[in-house]
Amino acid sequence: MYQNIFDSHGHYNGKDFPDRDELLPKLFQNGISGIIDVASSMRSTRRTVELSARYDRIYSAIGVHPNEVKDLTDADYDTLRELSKLDKVVSIGEIGLDYYWDASERDVQREHFERQLILANELDLPVIIHSRDAAQETLDLLQKYRPKGVVHCFSYSAEVAQEILKIGMYIGFTGVVTFKNAKKAVKAASVVPMDRLLIETDCPYMAPEPTRGVRCDSSMLAHTGGKLAEIKGIGLQELFDQTHKNACELFGIHL
Repeated sequence: MYQNIFDSHGHYNGKDFPDRDELLPKLFQNGISGIIDVASSMRSTRRTVELSARYDRIYSAIGVHPNEVKDLTDADYDTLRELSKLDKVVSIGEIGLDYYWDASERDVQREHFERQLILANELDLPVIIHSRDAAQETLDLLQKYRPKGVVHCFSYSAEVAQEILKIGMYIGFTGVVTFKNAKKAVKAASVVPMDRLLIETDCPYMAPEPTRGVRCDSSMLAHTGGKLAEIKGIGLQELFDQTHKNACELFGIHL
């Protein structure tokens, strides 16, 4: 059985996991060393804080996804600042830009992405970045604020990956890298140094081949890890050991 499998991005706090209290102990008994449970709204921010308080190896990222920022208030920023003081809160995320869904006006997305980047730097916390169909504007703001953190579920070119690496950030890959049409993700993964690589599920989404189409969970990282290990030309346990180390270093976790 593989060990040191660190899922750097999951959403166990939501309605897709009504069985979380049965599932999570099984995951931890089968090689999952840690999970960053990630918020996407103020409601899920509160839920992830509650979840990480109950499980030793779950840590929280708090923040508001670009699709949800249209309702953010100054009081919400005060809440984020207060919750950031909790020991198990290790990141601001997921935050960023999403020009695919455009669920929030683009100027509103940019305003709150910038405000949350400023907040993260103020709190000295890493960020978890969501970016879809917004490569250049995301890159511009990351270069402006130069946060610690990771661009998760990476979907851009190897050239964009290299620009993100120059900032000092990490890059995370999901089960998408296993898809047959994932040539861009495979090429991007090939240029990411092993000490900047993170592995993630984005569960319940992004189940890898051969489980595509079902609810994803951290047990499926063996498939994603297998593809990344193949790309990097290393063994799967070596990949898990390194990505576990990377996650712990980025998020300030001691496991």
